[in-house]
Amino acid sequence: MSAARATLVQDTPAHTVDAFHRGRFWLVQPKQAGHRAGMDAMMLAAAVPSSFAGRLADFGAGAGAAGLAVLSRCPDAKAVLIERSPEMAAFAATTLAHPGNAHLNDRASVLAADVALSGQARTAAGLADNSFDFVIMNPPFNAAEDRATPDPLRRAAHVTEDGLFDSWIRSAAAVVRPRGGLAVIARPDQLGAILDAISGRFGDAEMLAVHPRPEAAAIRIVVRAILGARGKLSIRPPLMLHAQSGDGPTERTEMINNGLASLFGD
Repeated sequence: MSAARATLVQDTPAHTVDAFHRGRFWLVQPKQAGHRAGMDAMMLAAAVPSSFAGRLADFGAGAGAAGLAVLSRCPDAKAVLIERSPEMAAFAATTLAHPGNAHLNDRASVLAADVALSGQARTAAGLADNSFDFVIMNPPFNAAEDRATPDPLRRAAHVTEDGLFDSWIRSAAAVVRPRGGLAVIARPDQLGAILDAISGRFGDAEMLAVHPRPEAAAIRIVVRAILGARGKLSIRPPLMLHAQSGDGPTERTEMINNGLASLFGD
């Protein structure tokens, strides 16, 4: 689902300025190259409880959609938008400088860093151990043979690397504080890799499937878990984006997309 288009600031040949959460925040993002944020980012942000008031890390933040969506819904939260690509980190910085985000930018910052780093290299990059209360991540989750694109910036944002989930979740376990949270959005076929990666690190995991309509197979999964917890996986009621073919978004989808409800009901 695409965001509403901005009218306050003109687009350019290189970027667009898009409104999210019914204009409560704005995103400056690439027009052609690179990743453009949409419903995935809103669902990921909605996995954070509405009462969250801590420090959040948005791994692979792109232009900052998911992290800012958390701040839009959680007035006492702070966020660090962490992005490896210098080009996309620059878009995130431009997003924070947008006048429509003036009410959020004192609670957000951008860090250009590779979240797959480990040990001292990760710390030197600015990702200190036990420094966050929640980590959200929307890793590149297309296989190399899927949706091939000649654009290197878009390919880096969309195509997964071997061991990516393990390396990103290992880093999340290092930087989050004890009993801190993790939320991941991915494709259904990647559930096994995610569960393997959180095993021994995060527990009390909850999984929610996202279906385009009731009769269709899931197109996304969102997994949420707690560092150091020991509870087993539970499966939550799914999210149906549309009640049936040809219908518009369901009321729940609209609430989540506009930052008016959480994905897991908290």
